[in-house]
Amino acid sequence: MTTTLPWHDRRVLDGVPTGLWIGGRSVPAVNNAQFDVLDPATENIVATVADASVDDARLAVEKAVEASAEWAATAPRERSEILRRAFELVSGRSEQFAALMTLELGRALPDSMAEVKYAAEFLRWFSEEAVRITGRYGLGPAGTGHIMVDHAPVGPCLAITPWNFPLAMGTRKIGPALAAGNVMLVKPAQETPLTMLALAAAFAAAGLPEGVLSVLPTTDARGVVSTILADDRIRKISFTGSTPVGRALMAQAAERVQRSSMELGGNAPFLVFEDADIDAAVDGAFAAKMRNGGEACTAANRFLVQASILDEFTDKLVERMAALKMGPGYGRDVTLGPMVSASQRNSVAALVDAAKADGARVRLGGITPDGPGFFYPATVLDQVDPYAPITREEIFGPVAVISSFENESDAITAANSTQYGLAAYFYSRDVQRCQRVAAALDCGMVGVNRGVISDVAAPFGGVKHSGIGREGGSEGIAEYLTTKYIAHI
Repeated sequence: MTTTLPWHDRRVLDGVPTGLWIGGRSVPAVNNAQFDVLDPATENIVATVADASVDDARLAVEKAVEASAEWAATAPRERSEILRRAFELVSGRSEQFAALMTLELGRALPDSMAEVKYAAEFLRWFSEEAVRITGRYGLGPAGTGHIMVDHAPVGPCLAITPWNFPLAMGTRKIGPALAAGNVMLVKPAQETPLTMLALAAAFAAAGLPEGVLSVLPTTDARGVVSTILADDRIRKISFTGSTPVGRALMAQAAERVQRSSMELGGNAPFLVFEDADIDAAVDGAFAAKMRNGGEACTAANRFLVQASILDEFTDKLVERMAALKMGPGYGRDVTLGPMVSASQRNSVAALVDAAKADGARVRLGGITPDGPGFFYPATVLDQVDPYAPITREEIFGPVAVISSFENESDAITAANSTQYGLAAYFYSRDVQRCQRVAAALDCGMVGVNRGVISDVAAPFGGVKHSGIGREGGSEGIAEYLTTKYIAHI
């Protein structure tokens, strides 16, 4: 493979560190190891970055611990101003960040531009939350003394971020951690380390003290993460990724009673009732399914449509998805880029092939194109049993699976028949039904007549095997604070 950028302007990599980010600067790995970052559209190498080892992890922990006390004692207003400057820097470099994400993740450039805006807002939101950490004070019920409740930083934190939203998942974790006065180490996804390294450089430019933020790209995720968590001075882990990995991390964190926030798998149902505005439902379905090319934990995974409107809804969704233009994410007018890797593309293709063998009808797509690149077309399957195997798995790709239902009770039963409980969506114009269904859906987030529900001011997270804890909103900073009760006369 050759190191080739897909467009003539190579400035997309200008100023992006390719070393480990430790002690406020870019440094080589202790053993000088490196690994390649690929362009999913061409399979060419676009950059080579340092590959952290367990020795690098130990060094990063030491640097973080050295900076911890001073950062915790830093005035909330000063922490706030640094986050605000980081927001302005990321916003001001939005085109570069977007191009960088498209280059290493593959997705269409408009999706990357949307992520930059979303990601930057977490920095602005938590810059404001930094100065609003409150406690309480009052006379105890017995009248014999006073109760004072205060909050303190939880301590050094580890964040493990996924490849599908490499900037937003960073700012959604780093923002509240820094706002609360914690230092943080970040292990980014192997597929997309460049975005996180660029973010670290932006924080340094914003005035973040050395050692407060470390970034450790690595091909040895298990070794690096285990080394960090084995240190008793690490007090919290925040992870976004698969449920099996999340379970393993929770087990390791439990050995040292480290606090855990886990945003894990999803299997979001999308219900369309016969009283819905069908055109609006199609718009919402398209947004819920195709955001980030379907590579999102909140993506609509199963479409449950009332039988009386099934054909109309399906025809319109097929038409909408057929209009997508597939190609390199940085290509002109491209709206569907490649998937992030060959393994991810092959996983989606295998699910579709199995569904076809089980009797699903292919209304659109369903065939893997020739390479190069990890492309998979927009695909619609209908005539799928609502309990078929493909409805039990998180597809994580541009595949819409459509089933029908007869009544509200059946729809809710099918929607809740999963170990996951992150997000759910439904469309109806009946106000009472909206209240009933929203209450009945067993998940952490519900979109009512909305296909996009993520909001920096709202708590993000799920129930059951979709995780524990919340990110975003005022709830997000609470995950990085400990509560201290002080009793006095």
